[in-house]
Amino acid sequence: MALRVVNCPHCGKPARWDPANRFRPFCSERCRLIDLGAWANESYRIPVAQTAEDIEVDANAPEPPLN
Repeated sequence: MALRVVNCPHCGKPARWDPANRFRPFCSERCRLIDLGAWANESYRIPVAQTAEDIEVDANAPEPPLN
């Protein structure tokens, strides 16, 4: 069986894809935690184009109260 190597999604360094690498697909715990933090902060988003209906609904929404 050949050793499978993938690029770390965070830093791009080669990372072994096997049970010995407990951080796979990342190269290290550091890269894994950085990626987890990005998910927790909602940094990963899928862009969505607003439709005319979305804009109309936003315009009719009540304003939040001032504290």
